[in-house]
Amino acid sequence: MRLPAAILCSLLPALSLAATPAANEAAASPSYGMELQGFDYPYPVAYREFRSQGEAVRMAYMDVRPAKPNGRSVVLLHGKNFCAATWESAIAALSQAGYRVIAPDQIGFCKSSKPAHHQYSLHELAADTQALLKSLGIERAAIVGHSMGGMLAVRYALMYPQSTQRLMLVNPIGLEDWKALGVPWRSVDEAYARELKTSFATIKQYQQSVYYSGQWKPEYDRWVGMLAGLYAGPGRERVAWNQALTSDMVFTQPVVHEFARLRVPTTLFIGQRDRTAINRDLADDALKAKLGLYPSLGRAAAKAIAGAKLVEFEDLGHSPQVEAPSRFNQALLAHVDMAE
Repeated sequence: MRLPAAILCSLLPALSLAATPAANEAAASPSYGMELQGFDYPYPVAYREFRSQGEAVRMAYMDVRPAKPNGRSVVLLHGKNFCAATWESAIAALSQAGYRVIAPDQIGFCKSSKPAHHQYSLHELAADTQALLKSLGIERAAIVGHSMGGMLAVRYALMYPQSTQRLMLVNPIGLEDWKALGVPWRSVDEAYARELKTSFATIKQYQQSVYYSGQWKPEYDRWVGMLAGLYAGPGRERVAWNQALTSDMVFTQPVVHEFARLRVPTTLFIGQRDRTAINRDLADDALKAKLGLYPSLGRAAAKAIAGAKLVEFEDLGHSPQVEAPSRFNQALLAHVDMAE
């Protein structure tokens, strides 16, 4: 049945409004190559090529040298749902303060290789990072890790204490051992099937709910689109597979039990609205309510790490460097400058 023209015209505004969210999502979610080709980083990207587990791989990184060097270096380690580019404002602040800044993409992430077969471990990612720094002539640096990068930074400091000037953890995951608490395990195959369903909408919904307590700012869409573009591109299956493998890594390789072994000056920066917990969706309601409580987790970690300092951001969530760059950078510079 054909609708009269007058009725059809009256429906057009409603039809247009209903299509707006999908249209906005499509506009915000471009397609990028398997190594994030098409997404521009704020500084030039270089690569370290090497062989790992029988495959040729390359590790992308930014090496930003200051105009007036102070002779010190800072390494910025990204989280699982982030890339080196997410450190954009921190790189600028540190560089302006005289620091040489190294911001790598770990193997399996962003502009680095996505191996067809790889056994991921925090130990190996730490060794990759150490090898990169040695290739650049950097013997000692302050190590800053966010989210999964916080777990990696702890492992790096445990493996290479002599190379770690300071350890700085920004809402690190792994402040609790999920499997020891009874959170169910998810197989790599199950995680892969789940990763294949990833889209701009699912990434944004997760981050809004878990990272930002339901709040959102339009500028966050850039970082959601960066990730969503990997899943929308021609390498989506390889991207999803590597993400499934790294999910298993962070669930099965806790660092929280080794905090007492850390022997480097440490600062924790904790956004109090964060509620991140791996595999939370598999836990029962009673357990869910106890997971990802960052206010108490941050304080417990600060007590467990000898001499650790704690900076709390009451109104911020999982990514203080994204939510409030100026405030975060001020705190970061204050602590990276502290005497040892």
